[in-house]
Amino acid sequence: MRNKITITGASGFVGTNLRAYLKDSHDLKSMSVRYIPNQQFDLKTDAVIHLAGKAHDLKKVSNPADYYEANFELTKQLFDAFLISNATVFIFMSTVKAAADEVKEILTEDEIPNPKTHYGIAKQLAENYILSQELPIGKRVYILRPCMIHGPGNKGNLNLLYQLVSKGLPWPLGDFQNERSFLSIENLCFVIQELLGNPAIPSGIYQIADTEPLSTNELIRLLGTSLEKKSVIWSIPASLIKGIAQLGDYVYLPLNSERLQKLTENYVVSNEKIVAAIGKPLPIQSKEGLLKTFQSFKK
Repeated sequence: MRNKITITGASGFVGTNLRAYLKDSHDLKSMSVRYIPNQQFDLKTDAVIHLAGKAHDLKKVSNPADYYEANFELTKQLFDAFLISNATVFIFMSTVKAAADEVKEILTEDEIPNPKTHYGIAKQLAENYILSQELPIGKRVYILRPCMIHGPGNKGNLNLLYQLVSKGLPWPLGDFQNERSFLSIENLCFVIQELLGNPAIPSGIYQIADTEPLSTNELIRLLGTSLEKKSVIWSIPASLIKGIAQLGDYVYLPLNSERLQKLTENYVVSNEKIVAAIGKPLPIQSKEGLLKTFQSFKK
C-alpha cells in the first residue's frame, strides 16, 4: 500500500524535484500554506514534508517579521496539527544557518546554535519548538539542515560563477584557500525517501551535505571542465584583495567585504550522522552532482 505524503512548498526548487523523485513510490499531495493567525490544519495523510517558508534574502530588503511568520509561526501550526493527526512522520526543512553563519572547522549537529540572521533565528525557533513538544508513541520527527542545495533548474550563485567562466573572465581570488560543502538535490531527495521508509531511523536533527567539500578554486576548474574551456585563476595577493574590498565598503565597487567573505569563506558541513543513521552512502558524489548542475546551465 502506497503511503500518502503531504508536501508544503511543493512548487519550489526542492519541492519540484522531490515530487518527481517520490511520485512512483508514494501518493503525493501538494499543500499550499501561508501563515494566518489562529488557523488550524486538518491533516489526513501518513507523512508531512514541510518545505514551505521564506528563503534567505541576500538583498536584505525583506521585513524581518516575514521570516518569523513564515518559518516559525507557520511551522508551529503545522506541527501542532501533526501531533493530533494520524500522520506518523514529520520532516521539517530547516537550514545549517539555524546553527551557524560562520564555520571555523567542521560543522556538526553538536554545535551550540548561534544564528545571526532573521532567517536563521526563525528556523532555530521552529526547531526548538518542535523539540520541546512531547512526541506521541509511533510518530517520528526529522529536522533537516541542508547546506547550499544545487541541481538542474537552480540558478543561484553557482550560475553567476558559470557566467564568469563561460565568458572567459579570470577568477581573481585564487590566493584564497577555502573549503565549503554543497548538496546535490538528488542526495537530499534520497535522504528524504530513506527517512520516510525506515522507522528505525531515530527522530532528531540531521545535517545534509555531499560527502566531499570543495574549494572555490576547484569549483572554477570544474566549471571549466564542464564548458570544455580552460579556466583562468589569478592569485592576486589576498591582502591586496581585502584592501580593495574594504574600499568597496565606502564607495561602489563590484567587491566589498561582505561579498568577499561569501566568496572565500570556509563552510564545511559534516554528514556523518545522517549517513550512519541511514546505513548507506549518499548516491551522488560532490563533483558528479555539480557537473550535472553545470550541464543544466547550458540549456
